[in-house]
Amino acid sequence: MLQTAEDIRQLNERIQTAASFVDRLEAEISKVIVGQHYMVSRLLIGLLSNGHVLLEGVPGLAKTLSIKSLAQAVNAKFSRIQFTPDLLPADVIGTMIFNQQKHEFVVRRGPIFANFILADEINRAPAKVQSALLEAMQERQITIGETTYKLDEPFLVLATQNPIDQEGTYPLPEAQIDRFMLKVMIDYPGREEELQIVRRNLQGVKTPKVEQVVSTMEILQARDLVRQIYMDEKIENYILDIVFATRNPSQFRLDKLTHLIAYGGSPRASINLALAAKAHAFLNKRGYVIPEDVRSIARDVIRHRIGLTYEAEAENINAENVVDEILRAINVP
Repeated sequence: MLQTAEDIRQLNERIQTAASFVDRLEAEISKVIVGQHYMVSRLLIGLLSNGHVLLEGVPGLAKTLSIKSLAQAVNAKFSRIQFTPDLLPADVIGTMIFNQQKHEFVVRRGPIFANFILADEINRAPAKVQSALLEAMQERQITIGETTYKLDEPFLVLATQNPIDQEGTYPLPEAQIDRFMLKVMIDYPGREEELQIVRRNLQGVKTPKVEQVVSTMEILQARDLVRQIYMDEKIENYILDIVFATRNPSQFRLDKLTHLIAYGGSPRASINLALAAKAHAFLNKRGYVIPEDVRSIARDVIRHRIGLTYEAEAENINAENVVDEILRAINVP
C-alpha cells in the first residue's frame, strides 16, 4: 500500500513512462477509425484491467473494425466468431475428431484460442453457445473432452450486439452479462466526423494498414502497474456507496428509486469499478485515482448489473437514468 507522497510521485513517473504506448495505440487506431474516442478508450480500459467488454450500438458504427484494429496494433492473435442461431458450442471452443491415420482422437482447437475474441452479435446464438464462453471468460481456460487448456494472456472477449433488431435473438442471461466488465453504448458519430467518413469512402482510398506499436508483454506489464495505482480509502468508500445505493437506495435518501430497482450490483460491480477507475487513471498518466475516474466509468460498469422493475419500464426509465441519479446523490469525496 502506498502511503507517502514520495511513493506516489515515483509511481507517477513510472506510469508516465509506461503509459507512453497509449498515445501510439490511439494514433494507430485513428488511422482507420474516425472519431469514436469514447469507444476506443473503453476498449483500452478493458485491455488494461483484464476485463471483457460488451459493445452495444446500431450497425455501421465501426465496432468490429475498432476491435480488429486494436488487435493488429498490439500484434495479438485475433479471432472473429459470427454468432448465428445455428452455431454450436464446438464451433467456438473446439472438439475431438478422429484421426484415421493415427487411429486416435485428437483435439481440434476452436477460434476461442486467441488473444482477442470478437463475438459478433453475441445475442444471435442460443444459450448453449453463450454459456460455452462462461468458463473461458471467467476461468481463462477451456475443457475439451477430459483435458483442460489454459488460454494465452492477454485474453479478451469483445462482444457486440444490435439493440434494434431483436427478432431471432437470445438475450444474454444475467450470469453471462455479469461476466462483462463494461457494457458500452455506442452512439452515432458527430457531423464533422461523419463528413470525414463519407469523404474517405468516396475517394476510394485504400484503408491504411494498422501497424504493431505495442507488444503483448508491454500490455501485461501495464496491467501490473494499473493494480499498483494508489486509491485512497475515501475513494474506496465512494465506490462502495455507489454500488450499495443500487441495492438499498433508501439508505442513501433515494427513496424514489426503491420501486424502480429489482436488484442491484453484485460485489463484482465494486471490484470492476475500482479496477476500471485505476485503468482510467493510467490512461490519463496518473499514479492515483480521483473521483472523476470513478464517475466517468461508473455507467459502463453498472448499467448492465442493475435489474429494473416493471414500474421503471412503464415510466420509460432505464438503468443509465438510475446510475445518473445515484451519482448525483452520493457525496463526492
